[in-house]
Amino acid sequence: MYKNTRSYGFRGRRNRPGPGFRANLSGKYINPARFINKPVEMSVANEYIPKFSFSDFNLNESLLQNIIKKGYKNPTPIQDQAISPIMNGRDVIGIANTGTGKTAAFLVPLINTMHADRQMKTLIVAPTRELALQIRDEFLSFTEGSNLSPVLIIGGTNIQRQVGRLRRDYNIVIATPGRLLDLVKRNSINLSRFTKIVLDEVDRMLDIGFIHDVKRIISYLPKNRQSLFFSATVGNREEEIIKSFVSNPIKFELTRRETAETVEQDVVRVQPPLSKLDTLHDILIKEEVKKVLIFGKTKWAVDKLSKRLVERGFKAGTIHGGKSQNHRQSTLDDFKENRITILTATDLASRGIDVDNITHVINYDLPQSWEDYIHRIGRTGRANKQGKALTFLE
Repeated sequence: MYKNTRSYGFRGRRNRPGPGFRANLSGKYINPARFINKPVEMSVANEYIPKFSFSDFNLNESLLQNIIKKGYKNPTPIQDQAISPIMNGRDVIGIANTGTGKTAAFLVPLINTMHADRQMKTLIVAPTRELALQIRDEFLSFTEGSNLSPVLIIGGTNIQRQVGRLRRDYNIVIATPGRLLDLVKRNSINLSRFTKIVLDEVDRMLDIGFIHDVKRIISYLPKNRQSLFFSATVGNREEEIIKSFVSNPIKFELTRRETAETVEQDVVRVQPPLSKLDTLHDILIKEEVKKVLIFGKTKWAVDKLSKRLVERGFKAGTIHGGKSQNHRQSTLDDFKENRITILTATDLASRGIDVDNITHVINYDLPQSWEDYIHRIGRTGRANKQGKALTFLE
């Protein structure tokens, strides 16, 4: 139970809920007991020991220096296992939890190949603008000092500028599905020219309705290509995509638990006469609560909550699909740089936000599904740091 607040968990018999409930009227059943989980203590005994160091991969010297500059010491499990096969041209299926370093697992070997072949074209497709921006930023940090050039193709930004950018020289396109297909229709991009393809966070793409778009994108790709598929989960829909996308792949499945091992999970039961907002206030003023991501179920709800928190003296901002891309990026930058310490968001933010040192994720409104819950709380407890996830129950 989350201690030292005036709200209560439900471990005791008195507060035990009934057989279960739905996340909301349209959501899927979630047993509330699943919101309680203690983190696994990291120890020398269970710490992953990589087979390779980054210097073992025979990387371009400029790339290797940028890896060192970023502070990467040893490859994560997905990087340790995937980098060599990708460098050798193999198709790869990588199944790994969020926060495990999978972006670098495909960027490092692809960038290394770009250094050797400047004419090669690479396409990365991601489900959200935020994730596409994160991948672009990672690419730029790995290619600092080189003249490798990315093109970012996302909605909410000027499409004519993107058309103009595609007319100049580039090495990699990082795109969201909808805007990418808009440019295909305009004949502004020819997907048959791309020989290296990454589908990232495929489960999320399919969750938000991009299955037909993904199939169309695959249909435009050349048959002779290297295909990389990354996802946190693989169900029937993902298997359908895999069959049409990869050829004789190597598969790495590194999801050890449904939820991150470094995240302590608990519930907060709102008890009258306190309101839900008052209960949240009591949590946010605690010393250990440094940087918080709060999830609500609607755009209106997270806007309202952010305003109420600002009125109470907190440094808060909000992002959701109704905000402009400039607003979303500016607010995320404020959150990253600690100009605000509380970010309220819809599930738009449960993927593609890579912000260091988020101490707490709070589910102010219940998630629509267990999968949404997993992705929400994956924003904390990253890079083997401890985090906390709290779910409100009324």
